[in-house]
Amino acid sequence: MNERVLVVVDDGFELSTLVPALRLHEMDIIGEARSENVALNLLQRLQPDVVLIDMHIAGISAIKIAINLRKSKPDVGIVILESCSDVRLLGERNIDIPAGTKVILKKSATDLLVLCSAIEESKVAADENQKVAWINGSVSIEEKSLCGLLVQLTDIQVQTLRLVADGATNAHIGRLRYVSEKAVEQIISRVAQEFNIQPDRNKNQRVQLVNEYYKWLGAPHH
Repeated sequence: MNERVLVVVDDGFELSTLVPALRLHEMDIIGEARSENVALNLLQRLQPDVVLIDMHIAGISAIKIAINLRKSKPDVGIVILESCSDVRLLGERNIDIPAGTKVILKKSATDLLVLCSAIEESKVAADENQKVAWINGSVSIEEKSLCGLLVQLTDIQVQTLRLVADGATNAHIGRLRYVSEKAVEQIISRVAQEFNIQPDRNKNQRVQLVNEYYKWLGAPHH
């Protein structure tokens, strides 16, 4: 029997295209929501087997929404669509993602069979002993290798990269982290090395780091 699915997406265009496409693949979409409150209400009223969530709904992360949905219905399966391969870049923590959640990179979600398969499997995965599964099946070998670089970054390095992308100076970052500017410079230098950004008088290192940040965030940046 097909799982009964609640779709929670704030983008109207995405919602209007994703739902019909899933129905064409015989997914039983029983409800649609564009806010957390509506999603929680429909969860209680419709009792879906699986909830499919976009990552950023009205400024609230899908991880926080997923946590609240699980509190309300502990056995509900959760699938999260994500454009970023490391949620730390968004200020989130991987350990907060509910157990058994299927996280699909949006590049992979272009193949609806991958998405439908994750939906079908997520109900079984709704168990506190199940690990979070990242689904990144359709990206190139090069992209997989580069995504692996993000895993090598420590939480402090990722947080520093986010602050650099926000335009914070070394002095400001030092004050926020209670460290010296010299220590901040060393962290930034180490992050640049991880991304293979070499010293170049003709290129601003911080600009290159910001470009890398937005590249892996999956967001357009000009």
